[in-house]
Amino acid sequence: MRLIRKADMAAACISLAILAVAGAPAMAQSAERREARITVSGEGNAAVKPDMAVITLSVMRQAETARQALDDNNKAMAAVLDAMKKEGIAERDLQTSGFSISPQYVYPNNNETPQAPKIVAYQATNTLSVRLRDLDKLGALLDQSVSLGVNQGGDINFTNDKPDAVLNDARKAAVADAVSKAKLLTEAAGVKLGRIIEISESGGRPIPQPMYRMAMAKEAADAPVPIAQGETNYTANVSIVFAIDQ
Repeated sequence: MRLIRKADMAAACISLAILAVAGAPAMAQSAERREARITVSGEGNAAVKPDMAVITLSVMRQAETARQALDDNNKAMAAVLDAMKKEGIAERDLQTSGFSISPQYVYPNNNETPQAPKIVAYQATNTLSVRLRDLDKLGALLDQSVSLGVNQGGDINFTNDKPDAVLNDARKAAVADAVSKAKLLTEAAGVKLGRIIEISESGGRPIPQPMYRMAMAKEAADAPVPIAQGETNYTANVSIVFAIDQ
């Protein structure tokens, strides 16, 4: 019978201990991977009456020269801006959102002798974005804008200045929706819903409202433009990872 030296036995014990320590993290990871999970998404919606409108108004002028088109446009837009400020709209709520000067061409229709297109006029367009915080003034403001020279645009997007509270309501509804789905799925599968492992939000945002477009004309209507404000809808989406109790 061969005798095992104490030194050899000590070395063997140390090797086993090292292997056990090295393998512990892998075993823990393996156990974590084996944990059953379920991932569900939830959506929540909340609506509130809008308290602000963003209006897009454009002045377009056409003339034989670019200089004349620009001068005419500047005069009309200056009158519009002055009227907006007199109505109490702050400068921070008035922003130029687009500007362009472009030549207008005619294309001769002569099949026998091809001819180059000819510039017949120049068109200058200046677009103004207005944040209106007093919605009671909206219809009258649109009418006045047309009288002052606005002849394009009229897009209106109703929104809210501070939507945090209604967005939080949408988030709560999204979480409740996800929890309800998780309970339904686990009950249908015959298992128990466990702890929440992770929650993530894909973002709360306002649902785009159908925009109101006013057909611009040279003459303003006798009565203010009728406006229906409706409600602004907000939605939030969440994803929740649950453990499944075995």
